[in-house]
Amino acid sequence: MTTADTTNAPFTELVNLASRLLGAGVVATNEDTFADAENLLVAKPAEFRPHTFGHKGQIMDGWESKRRRGVSAEQPHPTDEDHDWAIVRLGAAGVIRGVIVDTAHFTGNYPESAVVEAASIPGHPSPEEARAADWTVLVPRTPLRGDTAHEFAVADDTRYTHVRLCIYPDGGVARLRVHGEVLPDPRELDGLTFDLAAQEYGGVAEAASDRYFSSPHNLNAPGRATVMGDGWETRRRRDKANDWVQIALAGGGEVLAAEVDTSHFVANAPGWADLIGFDASTGRSPAEGDWFELLPRTRLQPDTRHRFRLPAGRPVTHVRINVHPDGGLARLRLTGRLTGPGRAALALRWFDALPAAEARAALTGAGLTGEDAAALTAARPLAQGDAAARALAALAPTAREAAAGLLGL
Repeated sequence: MTTADTTNAPFTELVNLASRLLGAGVVATNEDTFADAENLLVAKPAEFRPHTFGHKGQIMDGWESKRRRGVSAEQPHPTDEDHDWAIVRLGAAGVIRGVIVDTAHFTGNYPESAVVEAASIPGHPSPEEARAADWTVLVPRTPLRGDTAHEFAVADDTRYTHVRLCIYPDGGVARLRVHGEVLPDPRELDGLTFDLAAQEYGGVAEAASDRYFSSPHNLNAPGRATVMGDGWETRRRRDKANDWVQIALAGGGEVLAAEVDTSHFVANAPGWADLIGFDASTGRSPAEGDWFELLPRTRLQPDTRHRFRLPAGRPVTHVRINVHPDGGLARLRLTGRLTGPGRAALALRWFDALPAAEARAALTGAGLTGEDAAALTAARPLAQGDAAARALAALAPTAREAAAGLLGL
């Protein structure tokens, strides 16, 4: 049995936060005369069809601005109007670990250089509000090459909601990918049941026995699979073992129901499947064992959405689906709710990752004074050891109660 573990994998193994499937969109751009900025977010790789002309020239599968004029040679970059830009709302807020700026098929019309910035903007900001946000540089101005997927690792633990791609002075970029870790606002999940495995809430397919035909990340992707290639499929086994995928849930919770979907897998669905769970809140790693049964080995049918109610009560942080002996699944859904400790752990990770001003605003919104909110924000990171307990203990009783309510402690 082989393991494909994403713990130390390249950032490209993480979720694309700028995926249309997650709800990403282009908020605004200053210029896309040649080709629409929305093309930056198209899921499939860029294509090129030579000698295919529209009313504005060669049709390009990407974002392309018109040629800039009016910047003198003596002052090559005199103002903020020396470049073109596009603002993208991430489909899911999170911590960005890497960015790809892909100039595929742009050979004589790619930008000379680019900058990638990020911002955290609560709510549903207008284009004007997004432009006026406090932007942080993730990728400093860097030269670009034509027809190249430029990968930039990011070392920033802040939670962001938007990115801005700036190109100098003009030109075309085919695709923009923003890979990272989804980090939802725990206040939006309070009291709800939801898919604990879903990418949009922070679920990650972190390990798999086999990914020969397609990625295990498809298992918890948004939406329904439309073709067999949208799912996870293994090669044919010639031994007596089985295949599996391990998913780290959005947070510790109780799984109440499972949907094992073999849609479009007609001649290569698994014969059987079972689910096992693990609770890492005890401090142990899933690699150390102590997995327990959630769903016993159960027969599957091809091209079918199988739904199972599961016994509630035992908390889990990880779930592994075992398929016997091999085959493919379209989706795995694990409906459940966060436990108290699971909600608290998520809240602490979220609070630690917020920009300082947003963290203070969350605390004052929960009832803390500005002074107490500033003190608790300055005490971050709270998720390390007993830092949360010590920070809360330093607050007045009423402030302590308000902060504990927000953070689930």
